[in-house]
Amino acid sequence: MTRNERLGYIMQTLRVSKGSSVQDLADQLGVSHMTVRRDLAGLMAEQQVQMFHGSVTLHPSTGEDTPESHYSLITAGSKNTEQKAKIGKLAASLIENDDTLIIDCGSTTEYLAKCLPEDRRYTVLCYSLNIASETARRKNVRLMFSGGLFHENTLMFESPEGLEMIRNFRATKAFISASGISEKFGVTCLNFYERETKKTIIRSSMKKILLADSSKFGIVRSDRFAEYRDFDEIITDEGIPEDAAETLRRMGVVLRIAS
Repeated sequence: MTRNERLGYIMQTLRVSKGSSVQDLADQLGVSHMTVRRDLAGLMAEQQVQMFHGSVTLHPSTGEDTPESHYSLITAGSKNTEQKAKIGKLAASLIENDDTLIIDCGSTTEYLAKCLPEDRRYTVLCYSLNIASETARRKNVRLMFSGGLFHENTLMFESPEGLEMIRNFRATKAFISASGISEKFGVTCLNFYERETKKTIIRSSMKKILLADSSKFGIVRSDRFAEYRDFDEIITDEGIPEDAAETLRRMGVVLRIAS
């Protein structure tokens, strides 16, 4: 595991559990006590964490309660916009006539929705307001929407009935988003309510395509929904770490670089 992956895991653990011990973090990460202390020293210097007699908590200046409470799709959409636009355009080029698609919620998948081709006919199943809004404007698209409880921070709707609709749908391609990608800790999202929907998408789709800009690699979030091997293809940008790219190729995952 890289240092960035360890730091991401430490911060996520502290956000979820409100605190930990140095020894517990070392055990969970499978590294030495001193390695964790070196990682924590860097985080303390940045005023991200604080330590007291072997206990570790978030620094008060971070102002964080939980990752979900401060996540906003609007904020996420303002980051790495150039890379996300290129990823969305490349993903849209993979859509074929008569495809049945599932498009996940997220800021990167929104760029895909903005680039949906208008010279082919296909079906889109989605469950988020921003994706539905972009898709509904296209006369060549048959739009299906699984509704439910609305989550303002992600613009996502979810419900048992929505999950059942996805289970009964068969997609030729699913375009899926993620908040963190780690070889050891898997592909993760920030909000617990997203997890079951993403897992259901994977089970209902012939080809699973992950859309994620390179900043997501090495990051660990609270809710794991997949592993590298669960995806047939990953579309990212040129900033992907070389070790991650090599691991994906070795596993047989098609890696597409949007440039």
